[in-house]
Amino acid sequence: MPAPTFRVVFVKDRFLVTGGARLNGSVKIRGAKNSVLKLMSAAMLAEGTTTLTNCPQIADVPYMAEVLRGLGCDVELNGSTVRITVPEVVEYNADFDAVRQFRASVAVLGPLTARRHRARVALPGGDAIGSRPLDMHQSGLEKLGATTRIEHGCVVAEADQLRGASIKLDFPSVGATENILTAAVLAEGETVLDNAAREPEIVDLCDMLCEMGANIEGAGSNTLRITGVQKLNPTEHEVVGDRIVAGTWAYAAVMTQGDVTVGGIDPQKLHLVLEKLKLAGAQVETYPNGFRVVQEGRPTAVDYQTLPFPGFPTDLQPMAIALCTVSDGMSVITENIFESRFKFVGEMQRLGADASIDGHHVVIRGGRPLSSAPVWSSDIRAGAGLVLAGLCAEGDTEVHDVYHIDRGYPDFVDEMTQLGARIVRLDGDEGK
Repeated sequence: MPAPTFRVVFVKDRFLVTGGARLNGSVKIRGAKNSVLKLMSAAMLAEGTTTLTNCPQIADVPYMAEVLRGLGCDVELNGSTVRITVPEVVEYNADFDAVRQFRASVAVLGPLTARRHRARVALPGGDAIGSRPLDMHQSGLEKLGATTRIEHGCVVAEADQLRGASIKLDFPSVGATENILTAAVLAEGETVLDNAAREPEIVDLCDMLCEMGANIEGAGSNTLRITGVQKLNPTEHEVVGDRIVAGTWAYAAVMTQGDVTVGGIDPQKLHLVLEKLKLAGAQVETYPNGFRVVQEGRPTAVDYQTLPFPGFPTDLQPMAIALCTVSDGMSVITENIFESRFKFVGEMQRLGADASIDGHHVVIRGGRPLSSAPVWSSDIRAGAGLVLAGLCAEGDTEVHDVYHIDRGYPDFVDEMTQLGARIVRLDGDEGK
């Protein structure tokens, strides 16, 4: 089957954010971006129709749908429901434009290697937050019996038969854990994956695979034991709530000295994040399926370092920096995951933040007033962080390249507005 023609046109939309509003109200979290795309890929492991519910309506979902269609699947998008019908034989060549648009497309590597014993996946694009090589993905597949190589801008994997193995990751990489896991579920024998990622999105993937008939033990720990099975079956699965979106609303509440209730998320998945906000002076109440954050007065500076789960998530690092700029005192932010995530700092400096980079640390002297300026998003989370900063800046802040935000935050402007933010989306040259 020829690959579909797929071209993403990034509209030059921007957000106009007027500072001074206090966020107040409630918001319901939808499914996690970092889970739904991997679940869509994993659906290819079983012939038939798999249904995913509670899916976020973000730009990356139709992108992944195009990837799966290019591999021979039929994908129906209906609001928060995604139905993926997988043929008996899927295509193995994922070398077309849709694959190159975003990082999560590499998640098809494991399922294709398991189902077809061969895969050719274009090296993906995505956020400009630093190098994310595939060496651990390749090494894991090779230990399962595949041969891999990089060829003409693609990662290629081939295997006569996958067999269980003992694998230890050098770093608890989420992507490598996902690809090794989705290959091992159909491998012959037992696979033990040590130093595996523990993120809630990995647990969500394990849950769905087990619903499909996989045999996985240890989800949520750093050791996964996978006993391969001959066949998986399609299923219906509800996507876990997005803890990064939930954390973004929590930071917005503290930065604007507001009162926001967030539903649709297990607060234990944000335990450290909420503890940090308490240290900053916030009042936090937790419920079985949500939490409330109230901030009275200016927050206090807090130090952060990003680490794999259950540590502080790198995806909330821009929000932490934005909060520290409006907090009393000095903070040190340490980035241990992605070396280029500090591109965000330069845009914060445009807004008047007193922040300086020293290696993988940022030193922030908070409390200085922020003032409006045009700023540019370099990735999904940086874009959201700049909007939060704009809520605290004097005047009107223009946030450009907001297609990044569209990739991770459903109905962002509408939900901001419902909470009392003064934000509008301007199309193209509108307002110029």
